[in-house]
Amino acid sequence: MKVDVLLGLQWGDEGKGKIVDVLTPEYDVIARFQGGPNAGHTLEFDGIKHVLHTIPSGVFREDTLNVVGNGVVIDPLIFKKEIDALVDLGVDISANLAISRKAHLILPTHRLLDAASEAAKGKAKIGSTLKGIGPTYMDKTGRNGLRVGDIESSHFEARYHALRNKHVGMLAQFDGFEYTLDDAEWLDAISFLRGLTLIDSEHDMNAALKSGKRILAEGAQGTMLDIDFGTYPFVTSSNTISAGACTGLGIAPNRVGDVFGIFKAYCTRVGSGPFPTELHDEVGEKMRAEGHEFGATTGRPRRCGWLDLPQLRYAVDVNGATQLCMMKADVLGCFDEIHVCTHYMHRGKKIDHLPFGIEPDEVEPVYTTLPGWPGDLTGIRTLEEVPQTLLNYVAFIEDAVGVPVTVLSVGPDRAQTLTLKAAQTVA
Repeated sequence: MKVDVLLGLQWGDEGKGKIVDVLTPEYDVIARFQGGPNAGHTLEFDGIKHVLHTIPSGVFREDTLNVVGNGVVIDPLIFKKEIDALVDLGVDISANLAISRKAHLILPTHRLLDAASEAAKGKAKIGSTLKGIGPTYMDKTGRNGLRVGDIESSHFEARYHALRNKHVGMLAQFDGFEYTLDDAEWLDAISFLRGLTLIDSEHDMNAALKSGKRILAEGAQGTMLDIDFGTYPFVTSSNTISAGACTGLGIAPNRVGDVFGIFKAYCTRVGSGPFPTELHDEVGEKMRAEGHEFGATTGRPRRCGWLDLPQLRYAVDVNGATQLCMMKADVLGCFDEIHVCTHYMHRGKKIDHLPFGIEPDEVEPVYTTLPGWPGDLTGIRTLEEVPQTLLNYVAFIEDAVGVPVTVLSVGPDRAQTLTLKAAQTVA
């Protein structure tokens, strides 16, 4: 068996949670492989909206094991609150949620270091979610971190206080940064974490594969936020691309099967950093309003712009995407015409690839205009109802990136998801 991977092809917020939820009945295991509570995966069904931050998006489906892999960083306090909310909804996580012992822990002081560092950057801030993600990954690579498996040790409290005190010393270097540190609630959450199912996930993942189980690896954030291949330094602290599933779960590269790439019919970004097709006018405002483009984790308004094909092609290539899922086609129903960036002007030349730098003074997007599909798509449930102009848009994208769009989303609910065999264009 192979591990299929599902991830975002843009700057995050593509709608990954919904598609994981839709695909979950086809899998035995859903596994998060990187990121932490900076993720906000939104699912909607039965008229209820759910936002998951650390727990995999298959948790609402019975008989599916949800694994938090070793590449994830966990804040026990946020994790406990997320579980409490699920239990209040009648979701039994005791039998279908497991956590890797090798996943790293986010300490209260990691969050403080995150806030102090971001404040010190002033106008150069990177747009951190202030969840302590970056400092936790820094401790991981600096070989100072605490892992979930450490909470089973009798030496945990001593190790915790040693790292906590080291962080307090680091915080003293930020002039004028004031804070209150109370870790009692966090330590209570550690006790709660001890009562959950902790596993050696790399062994369990490979054993599941050998026994014929189907696994879907769920990515967080998006390709353009990858620490290596994203718009550095305005990125997250982990590998968000498909290769991250190998290091984040302990599976070999030759065990990766399909790679589902999720993208919006347009582009959005939260926080700072380059965004070539960003719209600063009423069109961008209209797109934000129609798409309800506000961060699921932070609530911050998302920057909006037209679809960027050089960027999308780049993401398809670095991930080895085999299937594409296009989200929020319904949002563009408010426009008569759709603009798509097909090339950039870069150093006096017209190029169709993503160069090293994509700041506004480095590239200028070149657009083509396509007919829109004005109207409300949210009631569509069959392919026969899909406007031909939308199918033409899908085919245009497929031709540009060389990968089929197999899923089309026309709304946030599970039911508003269509399976495409192949987009048919007008002759």
